[in-house]
Amino acid sequence: METRTLAAVEQEIAETKEALKNVHGTETEVYARIVGYYRAVKHWNKGKRDEFDMRRMFTLEDSKEYDITMNNAAESKAVKAEIKKEDCTTAECDLESVTYEIYTKKTCPNCPPVKDFMAGMDMAGRSIDVGTDEGIAEAAKKGVFASPTVIFYNKEGVETARCHNVDELKAVFNKVKITA
Repeated sequence: METRTLAAVEQEIAETKEALKNVHGTETEVYARIVGYYRAVKHWNKGKRDEFDMRRMFTLEDSKEYDITMNNAAESKAVKAEIKKEDCTTAECDLESVTYEIYTKKTCPNCPPVKDFMAGMDMAGRSIDVGTDEGIAEAAKKGVFASPTVIFYNKEGVETARCHNVDELKAVFNKVKITA
């Protein structure tokens, strides 16, 4: 490993500072929501700018206070139990041949209940994080414009339903139960 002298490090720092003086670019304009509408942050008054500087991003999954997920997982198991109680003989009721894709984002406040509901169902599926470049590209291909979105596919791979919340998921599974 090569060792450097203090003079060499100070010379490198001076060169870097000089190079930074010659960097020219354009100012980035940041828009954020304020009192019901979006406006450039640089046009906000001092109080609102200070409030904006104090804002922090969070995810519900990391929050200790968020605990409605257990209730939704129990509901999904109850729905599945009701479906199993019925004498399902049609292809629509065959949950083993149905697959799903769930599109979520870590900062989405509506995603955890939907993820927990689907976790309670014994179905083959996969989760796509639209917070990544690959996830957003895949969502664009499928025409997914919001998270959460759950897309169901039949055994031929044809989309059969699209849901965005737990109530819509319950309606889809109740339809399966009724049509069976």
